[in-house]
Amino acid sequence: MLWACGDSGGSSATESTGTDSQTGPTTSTSGPSTTSVEPTTTGTSEGPTTGDEPETPEGSRAVLALLETTDLHTTILGFDYFKLTDDPSFGLERTATLIGQARQEFANTVLVDNGDTIQGTVLADYQALVEPLACGDTLAMYKVMNHLEFDVGGIGNHEFNFGLPFLSQVTHTPFDVADLDLAGSGSCAGPSFPLLSSNVFSAKTDTGLFPSATLLSRTITAVGPDEAPVSSTLKIGFLDITPPPILLWDKKWLDGKVYTAGVQEVVPSIVETLRADGADLVVAIIHGGLDDSTYEPALENQAWHLAQIAGIDAMLMGHSHQIFPNPNSTAPQFDLPMVDKTAGTVAGMPAVMANFWGQHLGVIKTGLVYSGGRWTIDPGETIVEARPISTTCTGGLPAACDADQRWRTGEACVFKDMCEGKDDGTKIYVDAEPSIAPLVDAEHQGTIAYVKTPIGTSDFEMTTLFADVGDVAAIQIVNMAQADHVSAYIQANLPEYAALPVLSVSAPFKTGFAGGNDFTDVPAGDIAINNAADLYLYANTLQAVKVTGAELRDWLETAAIRFNQIDPQVATPQPLINPAMPGYNFDMLTDPRVTYEIDVTQPLPPEGEKASGRIKNLEFDGAPIDLAAEFIVATNNYRASGGGQFPGLDGSKTIYASPDTNREVLIAYIKKIATLTRESHGSARSWRFAKVATMGPVVFSSAQNALPKAQEAGLDNISLVEQDDGSGKMLSLYAIDLSQ
Repeated sequence: MLWACGDSGGSSATESTGTDSQTGPTTSTSGPSTTSVEPTTTGTSEGPTTGDEPETPEGSRAVLALLETTDLHTTILGFDYFKLTDDPSFGLERTATLIGQARQEFANTVLVDNGDTIQGTVLADYQALVEPLACGDTLAMYKVMNHLEFDVGGIGNHEFNFGLPFLSQVTHTPFDVADLDLAGSGSCAGPSFPLLSSNVFSAKTDTGLFPSATLLSRTITAVGPDEAPVSSTLKIGFLDITPPPILLWDKKWLDGKVYTAGVQEVVPSIVETLRADGADLVVAIIHGGLDDSTYEPALENQAWHLAQIAGIDAMLMGHSHQIFPNPNSTAPQFDLPMVDKTAGTVAGMPAVMANFWGQHLGVIKTGLVYSGGRWTIDPGETIVEARPISTTCTGGLPAACDADQRWRTGEACVFKDMCEGKDDGTKIYVDAEPSIAPLVDAEHQGTIAYVKTPIGTSDFEMTTLFADVGDVAAIQIVNMAQADHVSAYIQANLPEYAALPVLSVSAPFKTGFAGGNDFTDVPAGDIAINNAADLYLYANTLQAVKVTGAELRDWLETAAIRFNQIDPQVATPQPLINPAMPGYNFDMLTDPRVTYEIDVTQPLPPEGEKASGRIKNLEFDGAPIDLAAEFIVATNNYRASGGGQFPGLDGSKTIYASPDTNREVLIAYIKKIATLTRESHGSARSWRFAKVATMGPVVFSSAQNALPKAQEAGLDNISLVEQDDGSGKMLSLYAIDLSQ
């Protein structure tokens, strides 16, 4: 098997200039994953390894730091393209400062990206869809990563969102897949470091789209048993696991062209080969979190199972947008057996997950010992932490650091002395690395100009601040646009469905997961493209499915998992929102023909079982819905193909797959109607909570100082409980009176 190989002297370290010229990979003809690339060295590599290098003394010791970014989603700058304002709470330009500090702290480092890298902001959409990138130009994201001298990158699920031709081009990787000629991609510009995916294969050739592994050779600084400096060679093998459900999520692009496998099918043989090729350490990159469900190859989050495969020394996780280690985390995946969320281990293996949007840098500090002719990890000298780019001040000290203002590793924290004289709760941020913004200024300015394009006006604020409790201001216009587009297409092209009612569902994509600024919020007045992008966050494409009344009810039952079960007899506060069900899966109808209630006193479904019993009084046109009647429902390719695990939605019910994105459809609709009013476009609330009196408050979090917006939306049963909900995310705690 041919790996993507690298040697610390085989190629010079990447120049910190962000240049666009890259050399594409070459393709071999044997075995899966047969692409070979020559990766860049890190800034800490000390030149070539040679045959006359002194032998490393037995008992020598060294320190290696594995540095991880994950789920960057093209969040390069701390800039909100929806609000057109700076936001220092995210962005690789600030993670870069932590990277620089870590490289000064540790003599030997390797910088790894976990994936979900090239999609996720309007800047990404601009380069992929609005002003498509030329073959000779490097994607803005990769331009910055080349500048930062990343060593290895993994492929996540969102890499496939713009299709195989785009991914092939921007990664200069000539995929050999059915019905596409992508041979020319090898000459395009792209990343100067190897990109890996060990479990995604071409259905045409049974070979990997990307290399399945890479073996990096590094000259490291160590000390001998006599404490004298030693120069030695360390060989590190990397592999990467992409979430197998990409076949559902991006079926439009991948169906018939690729297939996937799971960790148990591919990882053992890769580890064995890497070891045979001389790997001292093997590091597994997995774009996934932890799930102890019975193993199956299509499982979305396979890191728990991966950690139990022999021969892996460390694991870099992602996809879940969580922080690990984090002793305060309430995420169920970090309370599973064999998971230590304080120390940062899974089945005894050091593991890290570095949040998302560049908000954290994952650090695994490994103590190495040279024994028996190879380097191995000393578990007693290994420390794992996720370092943030922001923190709050408490008692004059930064909360992210210890009492001596140090990281877990013992070195001075980047926030040292920044809280002197500051009030408790003050938010502080690391400075942005100044070399980053100039690299992408042209792309940044082009994106801003694009999103300022006017498309209409509105007399009301469209926000998701209270979408979880009934405000449809930011949802109805999306549903109207989708239904209008699908209805017109059916009347013109699909007469066999012309008599069926067309409904539409959409969800609140931004519901405060990342904090008080993480809500859709389009002010009244002029509407521009950036506002449409705020209303529809993702680059999904519009699809329509045919379902029965019973299947529509099941759809809504699944969406209702968004809410916890509420016990009316409990006198203490009960949280309304179920964090295991993301807001982007809370599909809702906003159609005056449809009404239904959600009864949150009913239990959540047992794991693996279909949701039922919460949707009450589902009516269409004023009468109980006919469970056998057929409906057309406008949605997106993610949902229609099985995303979110809604029963019956697996791609087989799709009757129309539009080439247009949901956002493009929304923009066109707003242009057509020109003027939006709350009465016509922001108040058609199909659903309500079933009324119930509770002894204690039912609470939820939303942005601070937002109560007037609930009142403007007609939600008179909302009250403020606490100005600060204690999460440190600029959120307030509110209560809803379910008896009204």
